[in-house]
Amino acid sequence: MEERIFNNGSIISWLQYYSEKTDIDLEHVKILDITRKNKNLIPACEVHRCVLVFTEAGNKDIFYRMYNAGLGDCTVIYNEGSDPSGPIMENKVSHMIDRGINASAAMLVLNPKARSTVKFGMDNASLARGSVKYVGSEIRAIILSKMQIEEGKNICVISGESIVVESAILDGEGSIIAVEYSGSDRRLLEENVERFGLNNVTIIDHVDEENFKKLPVPDITMLVASASMEQEIETLLKINPSMEFVVYTLDFVLAASMIEYCKKISISDPEIIQVSVSKVTSRHNYDNQPAPWIISFKAGE
Repeated sequence: MEERIFNNGSIISWLQYYSEKTDIDLEHVKILDITRKNKNLIPACEVHRCVLVFTEAGNKDIFYRMYNAGLGDCTVIYNEGSDPSGPIMENKVSHMIDRGINASAAMLVLNPKARSTVKFGMDNASLARGSVKYVGSEIRAIILSKMQIEEGKNICVISGESIVVESAILDGEGSIIAVEYSGSDRRLLEENVERFGLNNVTIIDHVDEENFKKLPVPDITMLVASASMEQEIETLLKINPSMEFVVYTLDFVLAASMIEYCKKISISDPEIIQVSVSKVTSRHNYDNQPAPWIISFKAGE
């Protein structure tokens, strides 16, 4: 069993402490232990009005990162020391950016502006800029819906940087494996992972069975079609014979060929759709964006 800094008993003790010291309705508290692997603090605080965060000593820039992510107005309720006892304190994140965590303890983070709905298709302007051309937010929202992201699902994304970021935010209980062949693309993705405080993303540089040995087995893979696509699919099917796939391509010939390819690997009836998004600019011009094909299918059926 995984060794944990905070066990059930200590979690209950902290809940009791805050229930006595505050008038917050703990029924609606999100409990988040960021000392455990793959737990994302910033996305949790963005979508929950009250988060009980368990953290360990030595986290020096936790409030600075929250402030950079736009959470400066959140209120932090905490105490000094590592035990649920003593006087309680309260402060804004914006006033704590130079303060780290000096003891393993729990704190409440209150965000009255938290959104209560799932948001698909984040604005590309919020992503780090670099050589990568991100897919449009509307197209990404459709891709994410085809992936049917659920809490705890393990996801593999090949050459889809913005899909990695949004999948990791939406699937805080799952693991995201990001495959980026280019060193510059990996560095840009690392910048985005840091920007959004994502701890559930693992970045690797290619697809083979050895690379996946110590990683969670993916339930679904989203990939941008390339010359190595067939090798990637066949390798991933060895890892999970029931893998789901979502493929993105701008090539009609490749999209049409997927019917025969799926037959070859014993998969019937792939869904193949084309998505077109057009916009009217502020100058009343008609901006017709690239219209990709999105192919989805599942093995083992």
